[in-house]
Amino acid sequence: MPASLKPPSAVPDVLAPDLAVVFCGINPGRVSAAAAAHFANPRNDFWRLLHDAGFTPRRFDPSEQFDLLPLGYGVTNAAYRTTPGSSDLRRGDFDAARLEALAAELRPNAIAFVGKEAYRGLYNERADLGPQLRTVADGIGLFVLPSTSPANAAVPYEERLRWFRALREWIEPSPRPAVRAVVLDADDRILLTRFQNPVTRAVWWATVGGGVDEGESEEVALRRELLEEAGLSDVEIGPVVWTRESVFAWDRRLLHQRERMHLVRVDAHEPEPTIDVAAEGVTDVRWWSLDELEASDERLVPRDLATRLRELLRDGPPTAPIRVGP
Repeated sequence: MPASLKPPSAVPDVLAPDLAVVFCGINPGRVSAAAAAHFANPRNDFWRLLHDAGFTPRRFDPSEQFDLLPLGYGVTNAAYRTTPGSSDLRRGDFDAARLEALAAELRPNAIAFVGKEAYRGLYNERADLGPQLRTVADGIGLFVLPSTSPANAAVPYEERLRWFRALREWIEPSPRPAVRAVVLDADDRILLTRFQNPVTRAVWWATVGGGVDEGESEEVALRRELLEEAGLSDVEIGPVVWTRESVFAWDRRLLHQRERMHLVRVDAHEPEPTIDVAAEGVTDVRWWSLDELEASDERLVPRDLATRLRELLRDGPPTAPIRVGP
């Protein structure tokens, strides 16, 4: 049944934009449905674990679930239908498209599945506990926790607490300085690289560049990236025209990336990587005209790349770097 035709859940979503993490249970049980609150069974350890792991300043009652939002946390379910137990769910009860749409709209940094079966129901694949290679909505990280249900009593409380604490540490993203190049040729085309997620196969195009290694200068890092990804050397590094910040998951890590994008002008160049860029998820590098960008339905990073490029070509480099979109 399409998501739009499914009856609403007996338990409301606890969601808002830009949360640090959204906890995703499997579905409402009868106690939760009667209370209209997530994890309302008094034998369920979810709220106790949240407090003991340092997510909440005290142990919340399920009726206080919306008090999670100011702390940066939300709650939803993988399936909306209320059942006596999760074993009563059917395959059609799970709706991965709904979760993907919520993630794309609200952009949490991560989604934490409370139990392996919540994850398995959505993606029809088994998962180990901890961070996953799979992401949703182009870079939102996924983490699998042990179930907090009383049916999971065979797993000691301390073991479940260990994973909740691991999540609490993991959602603090690691800082990653990065530098990129807005490479333009004599025809005002921009050079872009094509990335592909190895698990979801999601594809996007971005400017040439990458992370700045510890102890490395911005210029050295950018020259290295230009040579490796496009075969460009002996170019003049121009001013920083754009900056961008984003939080995303890559290779089971959550990263807070701050990018500075320099203008680089070249007369003509046939891009040719000098290393095996496929290991970094790069599958192509080519020139794009502004008209091609504006007509394309490909995902571009930043999303407002065509608009920003039009401004840059019309107005020239800005007096101060412009912050571009996600």
